[in-house]
Amino acid sequence: QVQLVESGGGLVQAGGSLRLSCAVSGRTFSSHVMGWFRQAPGKEREFVAGITTSGGTTYYADSVKGRFTISRDNAKNTVYLQMNSLKPEDTAIYYCAARVGLVKTRAFDYIYWGQGTQVAVSS
Repeated sequence: QVQLVESGGGLVQAGGSLRLSCAVSGRTFSSHVMGWFRQAPGKEREFVAGITTSGGTTYYADSVKGRFTISRDNAKNTVYLQMNSLKPEDTAIYYCAARVGLVKTRAFDYIYWGQGTQVAVSS
């Protein structure tokens, strides 16, 4: 069983930064690709960023490319999302997710999910 716990959300002004963390339990963290998703009120859950098992390849949604950075520390069983130049439209609940295999951009393809952490960006 893989359990994920996000942290680091909060309220920030536009242009500010936040760093989200996702701590993963279990000895198989390094064999899972990881993804960050977000869901705003009334909207579907959308892909934000993904990272391969080694961390050597990353993927981003166009809306966050150049502003967000995903990384992982396999020794600490943790994946991070550094968010810079935040915009009000980044406001959402952010979830981390894990799966075995390739990084996917559909939430449906991920088996393991955290409970989410709220990010609010004021204008």
